Amino acid sequence: MRLTSIEICSGAGGQALGLEQAGFQHLALIEIEPLACQTLRTNRPHWNVIEDDVRNFSAINYKEVDLFAGGIPCPPFSVAGKQLGHLDERDLFPEALRLIQECDPKAVMLENVRGLLENKFKDYRRVILKQLFDLGYRCDWRLINSSDYGVSQLRPRAILIGMKKEYFNCFSWPLKNENPPPTVGELLYEEMNSLGWENIESWKEKANSIAPTLDGGSKKHGGADLGPVRARAAWAELGINGIGISDQPPVNSFKEMPKLTLKMTALIQDFPKEWVFVGKKTPAYRQIGNAFPPPVAKSIGISIRNAFKQYEQKNNKGERIKSQVA
Repeated sequence: MRLTSIEICSGAGGQALGLEQAGFQHLALIEIEPLACQTLRTNRPHWNVIEDDVRNFSAINYKEVDLFAGGIPCPPFSVAGKQLGHLDERDLFPEALRLIQECDPKAVMLENVRGLLENKFKDYRRVILKQLFDLGYRCDWRLINSSDYGVSQLRPRAILIGMKKEYFNCFSWPLKNENPPPTVGELLYEEMNSLGWENIESWKEKANSIAPTLDGGSKKHGGADLGPVRARAAWAELGINGIGISDQPPVNSFKEMPKLTLKMTALIQDFPKEWVFVGKKTPAYRQIGNAFPPPVAKSIGISIRNAFKQYEQKNNKGERIKSQVA
């Protein structure tokens, strides 16, 4: 089954990569940040990357697309911000709804921070669901922990799935992995030890759980830090200095808490080792820290694909029965 998608706010490609692994062919990826666009083109030269503001994009020419996906900017709903919701100029849900109406996909997959599911946004969620219902979609909003799908950080995300009624009846959320993800010590052992750090074993023993959620910050606020004060305290419990990103792993005679490198943060997001992030340290880290982990997108993408497949099987079976009766 050949399935197609278009994606808005693609960033460094975490969601796009996961959906590609689930079997979707991207017809267009829309991203406003030039460096993120370079990252996408560097890793996937054949992808159709459109460097533009979503507000300027029209989906009229994508009427046959199977999936409309995107990671809507999180600052309007993040607990780290003012949580202005629809009053925030960065809220792109209205644009997503416009594009969905234009291309009329079979399915919709939108990702955001867990703050969107707080009670204060209940009315706004209801407005979004009502508009999608009027467009013929049946929807479900669920909080997904990335650690349930093999990622070594909790990273809770609000995921909205919408499908045309006939497909939605066949949709099931992906089952959680039976085995827990690697601890931070297990995941980063090889990279942290790549320069022969003598304290690697004691550090690995301390880094014995999954990571807190990486925080990439926003264009207006935040540098290459692993998050605000509370997050940095959680990283310190794992033996990691969350104030800044290091240019290289620790070397012998290094006695302090090590910092993560860009490569280590990408591993925590479960990007492939060969995935390249274009730009200097801070913009590259923002791309990594704000990404949707590929394994989560892949798992949900497979569930969407299975819903299409199950519907086709039922439909084909019904047609065979009709022909036999006739």
